[in-house]
Amino acid sequence: MPVLIDIARLATCPPDGGPDDIGEVEDAALVWRDGVIEWVGRRLDLPTRYADEPRQSAEGALVLPGLVDCHTHLCFAGDRADEFTERLRGTPYLEVAKRGGGILKTVRHTRAAREDELLALAQERLDRMIRRGVTTAEVKSGYGLSPEAELKQLRVYRQLAAETGVRLIPTVLAAHAVPPEFAGDRAAYLGVVCGEILPAVAREGLARFSDAFVESGAFTPDEARRVFEVSRQLGLTPKLHADQLSDTGGGALAADVGAISADHLEFVSERSIRAMAAAGTVAVSLPLATLVLDTPPLPAQALREAGVPVAVATDFNPGSAPVCDLPLAMWAACVRQRMTPAQVLRGATTVAARALGIQDEVGSLLPGYAADWIGVDRRSAEAWMYDFAPDAVTQTVVAGDAR
Repeated sequence: MPVLIDIARLATCPPDGGPDDIGEVEDAALVWRDGVIEWVGRRLDLPTRYADEPRQSAEGALVLPGLVDCHTHLCFAGDRADEFTERLRGTPYLEVAKRGGGILKTVRHTRAAREDELLALAQERLDRMIRRGVTTAEVKSGYGLSPEAELKQLRVYRQLAAETGVRLIPTVLAAHAVPPEFAGDRAAYLGVVCGEILPAVAREGLARFSDAFVESGAFTPDEARRVFEVSRQLGLTPKLHADQLSDTGGGALAADVGAISADHLEFVSERSIRAMAAAGTVAVSLPLATLVLDTPPLPAQALREAGVPVAVATDFNPGSAPVCDLPLAMWAACVRQRMTPAQVLRGATTVAARALGIQDEVGSLLPGYAADWIGVDRRSAEAWMYDFAPDAVTQTVVAGDAR
């Protein structure tokens, strides 16, 4: 079994720690067997039973848990570079969407793409994420909006996970937008979502979660409730795009339906924050989207003070967050949301794992957890966020295998 040595500093990120507790160990060692951590601690305390095991050098790096990107839209075709420029000139996001741009533009491209084409695109994006230290990612559908195209996206994720060995957590997001063929009959499309798409996804075991976008121009809270009632019956746990562009009561809705997380929350109300705290709902911050859309950041301090754990993710998608760089999102969470480097590290590891229900498997460097770790060419997590550089991650390891 490998014994990792020459670790300047290691962060265990214990799942039961406080907001700033990253469980730092100086001059550490890490041991794993068959992709699972067996021992971690100070090198001087390394048990003698490991004396003859092969050594592997971290070369003086900072060793952290593999990053968990708990909100991505990885599989899509086409781009929306023209809309990026248009929004910079002042056109609001919702106005672009009303003209057939936004989500529906990506839907047209994704429907037209073959499954193998989508797989190649998703593979290239995942490779970029791995180079930035991501070892687990939640991956959504939502650019198909028909039974055939939604299943096509989710099958891409299943194949991509099998071919790469990277932990991909699939989410069906059929309630992302109303497709053009149902523009005059929202109820009919919801019938397709609840009566065809969700049952087909459940039959094939293609998703763990079911998501919905509650916002003006998307779906109402009552429509989302219907989606989640069916999802629960089929064994799919709810997640929710909530309060991104306005206060729709999305945070409270997420708490009420038992959603594991409420994501975005830029316009979350105090009432919703209290409801999420009582329900144990994780808040997922998506700071890159607020940068692109020029909207206020999620109120991280208010959420933390209420007892709501805050995860950090990219929201990688072709419109509002076309950058699959989780360390950049972490840095943005520091400077825009006034989160400390320790808080964002926990937010992109153990708290993000909690937002996916796998906090006992990944997100921490402790015995029994997956041997998912990254080497960072900085002396501390604080220094990493302070002088952020895109090439600071020098090694990414998934289940003990270097990537």
